[in-house]
Amino acid sequence: MRRHHVIIALSAAGILALTGCGSDSGAPNADKPSASTVPSAAPSSSPSADPSAARPDSGLPPSPAPAQRAAYLAALNAIDPEIVNGKDDKAVSRGLDQCQSMKGEKDPAERVSGANQRFIGPNHPNGFGPVKSGLIVAAVQTNLCPTY
Repeated sequence: MRRHHVIIALSAAGILALTGCGSDSGAPNADKPSASTVPSAAPSSSPSADPSAARPDSGLPPSPAPAQRAAYLAALNAIDPEIVNGKDDKAVSRGLDQCQSMKGEKDPAERVSGANQRFIGPNHPNGFGPVKSGLIVAAVQTNLCPTY
């Protein structure tokens, strides 16, 4: 059974990596700036409000950049829209928590089990099952903490 989970997780990571490699250079709106190139408001001076600040003492990676965040949320929505369920900040927070637990856990089956407990939805109060949880782990690792 473990081998099955590893294969699923690796397959999902490969698929997610390939879907992120496309380009829209031939798109009619290629000249317009994308949301990731439009400057945003300056962050406040409080240290906790700095989204790029890494939290190495807790094992949490830094908050994702806007493009990274969008790719992560798109990957989750592609797996099952109920994972995000319109609560983008909550999905990102759960993903960062998953990164924290993955940093110390190298067993793929345990990572999938953790994601199944962490990522729940209104119609999935007990998680999304091992297959979708494996895909969630791949999305988290690909987009939020690739070095974990």
